[in-house]
Amino acid sequence: MVKKKSSKWIILVLIILAAFISIFPFLWMVSTSFMSEDVIFSLPIQLWPNKLFKAGMWENYKTVISKYSFGLYTWNSFLISFLAALGQIVVCPMASFAFAKMRFPGRRWIYALLLMTLMIPVQVIIIPEYYLMMKLGWINTFLPLIIPSFLSGALGTFMFISVFEAIPSAMFDAAVIDGASAYKILWRVYFPQATASVATLFIIGFMNNWNDLLRPLLYLNKAKLYTVTIGLTRFQTEYTSSWALLLTASVLSVLPLIIVYIFCQRYIIENQMSAGVKG
Repeated sequence: MVKKKSSKWIILVLIILAAFISIFPFLWMVSTSFMSEDVIFSLPIQLWPNKLFKAGMWENYKTVISKYSFGLYTWNSFLISFLAALGQIVVCPMASFAFAKMRFPGRRWIYALLLMTLMIPVQVIIIPEYYLMMKLGWINTFLPLIIPSFLSGALGTFMFISVFEAIPSAMFDAAVIDGASAYKILWRVYFPQATASVATLFIIGFMNNWNDLLRPLLYLNKAKLYTVTIGLTRFQTEYTSSWALLLTASVLSVLPLIIVYIFCQRYIIENQMSAGVKG
């Protein structure tokens, strides 16, 4: 019994240590956002922010939002990421339903080709993609950052197929007997059963588009259209970097991701709990 208790305490300590190591960079980033520029690299190292609970505590945040228009960049990134992730939630279930429940010639080959696109790096297709967007007149618009996400849902399609194939075929047959069309069967019978996959795909799609830097650099040349990732580069020059403002902006850029993850995580947990009760 003593050995079991000691081993449990050791495991608990290791878990707490690993959690602290994982969260420490974020805590240091938040702490630095409340420091002045000269204190960040002072010796000895100061972990406690010198502006916290003092006059000028929010000075870095006010500078980032007002002088560097970071609020506008955050809105642009949120709009792009939200619409792109929403598009995948609409398109991927339709493709998955077709592959999982419908029979048509070449179904397996088409699905295999779709999965192969997961292995193609974005750098390979970015040049022809840019040429296409230029011909369509979409440069300096958000369309090149949103529309491709509607058409590149290999991961989401794979996620939904596993869910749809696990649903008993009796539900599909019953809906067909009741006269429901394929769209009604998908959105009223199958889609509500995939809440966890919807939330997971939304998180992945939102984060991928939020953190994207390559496409915004290529397609957006106007300051009013910049995203968060481009906005973060404004705090670094060839020879100097404003670390206090950069880390303050980094905190602001991470907060929407945390909020989206917390919001979607609740639906994942609720769906898993309800599935366990039904089982």
